[in-house]
Amino acid sequence: MLSHEENELLTRTGPGTPMGQLMRRYWIPAVFSAQIAGPDSPPVRVQLLGENLVAFRDTEGRVGLLDECCPHRTASLFFGRNEECGLRCVYHGWKFDVEGNCVDLPSEPPGSSFQDKIRVKAYPSIERAGLVWTYMGPSGLMPEFPELEWTLLPENQRLVSRHIQECNWLQGLEGGFDASHIAFLHRGTGAVNQHVVPSFHETMRSDFGAIVGTGRESGEGDIRWGTALFIAPFQKVFASNPNGAHIWVPMDDENTMLYSVDFYPAGPADSALMKRSREYFHIHTENLPGTDHAIQNKGNDYLIDRAVQAGGQSYTGLKGLGVQDCAI
Repeated sequence: MLSHEENELLTRTGPGTPMGQLMRRYWIPAVFSAQIAGPDSPPVRVQLLGENLVAFRDTEGRVGLLDECCPHRTASLFFGRNEECGLRCVYHGWKFDVEGNCVDLPSEPPGSSFQDKIRVKAYPSIERAGLVWTYMGPSGLMPEFPELEWTLLPENQRLVSRHIQECNWLQGLEGGFDASHIAFLHRGTGAVNQHVVPSFHETMRSDFGAIVGTGRESGEGDIRWGTALFIAPFQKVFASNPNGAHIWVPMDDENTMLYSVDFYPAGPADSALMKRSREYFHIHTENLPGTDHAIQNKGNDYLIDRAVQAGGQSYTGLKGLGVQDCAI
């Protein structure tokens, strides 16, 4: 059991916090590339580690991730004009490039050097596997992008979705590695075992995080083991059919963006196979159109069906593994 102080240390990720400083030393998924698909397309809001940011693609196709607040009067750059290799604040016309440099300052007279002193906070970004990733830590300590298996596969061998979990990142990650809850919370869903089976756990540290093993009695006198990888600071990779990965990215201290990945290392998977696997496991949630908020959410009690719960078709009355995890 964590003490209150330990819990605060691990779950607070804003600027200046110990955990926040640690997480900023890793590459973090920020937004889908498709959300800023074209040059000079509209900027989108991004919330990471307690910071409000905007992502945009400039005229030359470069991606920028800037502080949402214009440094002049803190107007939101989300409302900015994305034009001619920069994002222009609509309040007074200050314009910034993808590196945060002020490239136009209309309010200054000719010959003024004040523009050279103005910057907005900007984070370096790269694109991998249909996602924009960013590094928010000290510039001199930026690591190479990790060779995550699913990011190295072609587009027709992976499928990535995301939705907001209304909890802190550690609650989400802890649930993802907790095998003991499966026979209860997920009973009656997909291929989940309908009986309570004793489980055993082992963890081995590694240079990337840890290898987590879960053993279950098979009924034939032996223990069958399954393993998953914890890749620091907030990713899980596991073997299934298809293989999978989850990334619990802190938006702030009470909300987490969960990225869910299905990937097929052996070869391409057609859309029908991907659809069947998702329907079978009920892992992925459906979002409200145009948002990252799940249809089944905290505001509507995750659409719990008490009749289904009472009738025994589902232990919880909540539809889908992902929804059950989010609710609890």
